[in-house]
Formats: sequence, structure tokens, C-alpha cells
Amino acid sequence: MRKILFTSLFHLFLVAGAWTAATAATVYKWVDENGVTHFSDQPHENAQKVELKAPQTFSAPKPPAQSSSRPAPPRGPAEKVYQSCGMSEPTNDQVFMNTDTVSAGTSATPGVRPGDTVLVTMDGAPVPGVPSNGGQFTITPVDRGEHTIQMTIKDPSGITLCSSPSIRFSVHQPSVQSPTNPVNPARRH
Repeated sequence: MRKILFTSLFHLFLVAGAWTAATAATVYKWVDENGVTHFSDQPHENAQKVELKAPQTFSAPKPPAQSSSRPAPPRGPAEKVYQSCGMSEPTNDQVFMNTDTVSAGTSATPGVRPGDTVLVTMDGAPVPGVPSNGGQFTITPVDRGEHTIQMTIKDPSGITLCSSPSIRFSVHQPSVQSPTNPVNPARRH
């Protein structure tokens, strides 16, 4: 029953929309002996005339007139000054054993320009003590576990000029509970 009603209504909208706009046709509605509602453009016994409203139309606004002056050139990405930049140390997947100090280094081609700054982040946080023009430095203390490190070069206004891929490295330290760890409280007698 619902399917028939839906089909009839859908047909009404198609007929009403297309025919009213094109020919302003009259639509008739009636209910048959089974309770099914019908719509037609032809008169039928016991049919009622359906008043259709004029279709809604829309006219798009005209585009603004083009000015005769030249438009400003689009602003592109920051000027590419560095061919490459990256972490020279540690290497990807490098493992440091029994230490809490990691040697690190950065490199850039060409070298870091005066005024630009090297920023190194480890696990998303800035690493203190990194020379502003990059180079070698030491990170201490470094907790045991897996870490990521990344280098970024920024211009004086803070715009990123070069960003290295993230390097993953691990620091393995013996557990405090390990009998071979010199700081194990059980070894102190």
C-alpha cells in the first residue's frame, strides 16, 4: 500500500513539475474503491482538480565585472632555499645500549643561512641545547624506550623552510631490578 502511494506521489511530482512548467496542465486526484490515491492529467469520475502553484525558479546572480587592473599574483609556498635537511645522527632504527645520553647531529644542503634557525624535536617536544645553525649536540637524559627525532629549519618570521622525515631510535637500559644493574638496591651490601 505504501509503495503504491509513494509511486503515485512521485508520479504526481514528476507530472506536476514537468507538465506544469511546460504546458500548465491540469492535474486530477481521486481515490479508488481499494483506497489507493491516483493522480492524472486526464479527468476521471469523482476526481478533484488539484491546484498547482507556479514552479519556483532561480536566476543566478551575474558575476562581478573584471577590473582592468592586474590582479595580485597568488602567494605561493615559501621560497625553496634548502635542497635537503635531516638528522645525520642518530640513524633510523639505531639502538643505544646502557646509556641515557644520545649524540645527535643535523645537516642541511646548502648550509643553514644566517637568520634561519634549526629546531629539533624529540617525541614532539623541542630539544634544548641545539645550536641555532644546527650541527652536533648531545641529548641528555634520554629515557629508555623508543623515541622519534626530527629537524626543522625556520626563517626569521617562523615559516618552515625545510622539514626532515622523522627518525626512530631506541634506548635500552637495564631494569633497576636487574641483578647486573649497578644501581640495583639488592647489589648494595
